[in-house]
Amino acid sequence: MVNNMVKLTPEVKEVIQNQNPLPIATADKNGKPNVIFVGMWKFIDDETIMIVDNFFKKTANNLKENPKLSIVGYNGESKKSYQIKGSVDYLDKGDRFEEAKSLAESKKLPGKGVVIFHIEEVYDSVYGPHAGEQIA
Repeated sequence: MVNNMVKLTPEVKEVIQNQNPLPIATADKNGKPNVIFVGMWKFIDDETIMIVDNFFKKTANNLKENPKLSIVGYNGESKKSYQIKGSVDYLDKGDRFEEAKSLAESKKLPGKGVVIFHIEEVYDSVYGPHAGEQIA
């Protein structure tokens, strides 16, 4: 279930959009963390990100057991960094899945599933006095 989704500001969205590859963090049902890089993803809107599952193993299992996700983006020029947390729907059928699969196949990659990431919290993660403060 989606709780209190928040909209990303253009500034936060730009930092995340330019983070490539995008690091995503999950945890299993016992809290054991896992972090991977993903290269195939896009914003659906200011509250939702679509992430294509090409080769997820632990990540897919974690998201099915514990549907929470965190991402981080950093811009070295502006020295801005944001962490985003939220919940996910992991889909292997339906319109969003077909869109993700088509995107993957266009790059000659498998499209095994799609993660729909619902943004619920945004944090300032740049060093300094405001590091770790929730901003949305």
